[in-house]
Amino acid sequence: MAGSLCRRESSKQALRGLTRRDGVMNTDATGNRGYLVKNLYTDNRPANILKMLGTKSGLTVAAIAQELGVSERTIRNDIRQLNEDLGDGASIEGVQGRYSLRIFDPDAYKKAYEKICDTDGMFDTPRGRQNYIFAELMRADAPLLTDELAYEMNVGRTTLVSDLKKLREELTPFGLKIVGKTSKGMILHGKELDIRTYVLENSFDAIYSDYPLDQEIREMIRAELQQKAFEKQVGIQFERYLILMMDRFLTGHFIGKLTDAYYNLTANAEFFRVNGIIDRIAGLLHVDFPVEEKIFTFLPIAGMRTPADLGSVEEMELDETIGPLSEKIMAQIREELGVSIDPRDFAEEFSYHLMFMLNRLRFKIRQPNVMLEELRTKFPLAYEMSGIAARVIEREEGLEVNTDERGHLATYFGVFLEENNLGQRRPFRIAVICGTGRVTARLISVQLKKIMDSQVQIRTMSDTAVSPETLETYDVVLSTVDLPFRPDKPVIRIREIFDERELKQKLEKVRYWDSVDMPLLDDNQFIMSSLLDEDRVFFFEKGRSYEDALSEMVEILADEGQIDPGFGDRLAEREEKGSMVFDNGVAIPHGIQTATNRMVLAIGIFEQPVQHRGQEVRVIFFMALPEESDDDDMLMIRVYDELLEISRDTDMLQAISRSSNYPELLRVLYKKA
Repeated sequence: MAGSLCRRESSKQALRGLTRRDGVMNTDATGNRGYLVKNLYTDNRPANILKMLGTKSGLTVAAIAQELGVSERTIRNDIRQLNEDLGDGASIEGVQGRYSLRIFDPDAYKKAYEKICDTDGMFDTPRGRQNYIFAELMRADAPLLTDELAYEMNVGRTTLVSDLKKLREELTPFGLKIVGKTSKGMILHGKELDIRTYVLENSFDAIYSDYPLDQEIREMIRAELQQKAFEKQVGIQFERYLILMMDRFLTGHFIGKLTDAYYNLTANAEFFRVNGIIDRIAGLLHVDFPVEEKIFTFLPIAGMRTPADLGSVEEMELDETIGPLSEKIMAQIREELGVSIDPRDFAEEFSYHLMFMLNRLRFKIRQPNVMLEELRTKFPLAYEMSGIAARVIEREEGLEVNTDERGHLATYFGVFLEENNLGQRRPFRIAVICGTGRVTARLISVQLKKIMDSQVQIRTMSDTAVSPETLETYDVVLSTVDLPFRPDKPVIRIREIFDERELKQKLEKVRYWDSVDMPLLDDNQFIMSSLLDEDRVFFFEKGRSYEDALSEMVEILADEGQIDPGFGDRLAEREEKGSMVFDNGVAIPHGIQTATNRMVLAIGIFEQPVQHRGQEVRVIFFMALPEESDDDDMLMIRVYDELLEISRDTDMLQAISRSSNYPELLRVLYKKA
């Protein structure tokens, strides 16, 4: 966005606009000049330096700095950067303090110069035009006329009016308004803090990509932050907040009075470090930054992502409310899903994550999550847990958790679930029996290692040496030949070269062999299908209510002894505490049963969707979880993941809803509908 004057330098209107928005000269009590902060959005300083040196040789740094209204240090930094950008085509060289432009390759210099000066695409997109309009509005000290803006941007009035409409809509969530009439001038109305929040989330790079932050200041910031081993992104965010604060404050846009929550941040141990950095910068600029501006600059540290090395934040004492909040989140997950998770080694890290996250939510610090959709897809149960955590945080703290932060929470819950699973798993042992020689057995072993994790133990055996006793300690047997006896363990018949994806699915099912009745290892990817039989699938005709359908399922399962007689009452109590309806009309009522030590799964399918507490229900996945079981939680977590995956697959749900009998349902679960 910088450099718009490259193609408009002869425009009197543009020059008048530049004069109007030049900035302010800061002078301390002794009359010493500070830095003049210019609006770089409409003044491409590197291009202007090249133009000055292109028309006159032997200029001093002081002369260039005075002409452009910046410090000599800034010009030296610009020259250093320009020499990198010019490459082999040209160079700015100084002799006895006087600088000249020397061109060695005219074509290469022309391309480099055009790139430095290029603004042709600036106004070709609505986003670019909106960034420009907002920058002009936020820096204007008088109403802006649409005709002037259209002239500067070289666009039609109709286009500008359309861009203004889109910009107004985008500003609304930030509490900002563009007030006034296009014929009489417009101004930006709103709090300074909200203006800065909008800039950081939407247009910082467009407006401040070439801001002249002195190299000395950059190096000082990096040295200070490196002492704490903060991650690189924290330093980048800190510079962004610092640049924005300096530009706004030094051009007369003060942040003003803040709420008490902001002032409470000054008690943070790391605030004193930031306070020292800002005071040193203030000394270089010959200004005094008030505490409010220092607090604003501290926000990216108060709301940073939890670093890999917790030692870098150990001085930041955890808020006393974080521990109870974490416990309430875990208790609510246990209440709603029946899943108990133990953070183990991540307890402290999760607590810091909650503290930093609450700061981000309180102070509107956005932390984008680029893995959001992948998290929803790969870890559906963890994502559902994050939704429960979000509701607890909103209830306890009065803060709405956005989708980005929900994704960050899901990451932690995904780690908790995987860590718990790994802690419960014993080494998985595979016996490979081959009747065609050692080399073939090794070929099978190599293929297996590609699809199994490092904890899996694989042993190859000859068909002539195998016996029932040698297979007792293995979880599964893979064989290329028919065995002369029937092992107690599951056997998968394979070829020397096999379908890796199909075999991996079957091996995943083997992990649950002792937990479910699994007569054979087929290519159905759903473990849940092994928990079903024809008596556990219900089809409800048109007109049946959700309550009646659920009561019928409970009654029949209780009569069969699969759940205890009191299960229905406990389920009703659970329903009163919160909805069990998930995405796309899927209900997952669940509770603890004491009749058996096995999980009970049943499915109810409505001929037509029904309403339950204002939500539509098409399919019921009924889960009765054992109060005590010799099995671990792996099966429950796996089934939850599968049910939540189905709840987000609209095509599969429609196919399930169209099922009218048990075989048709199985075909859907085989993905052969």
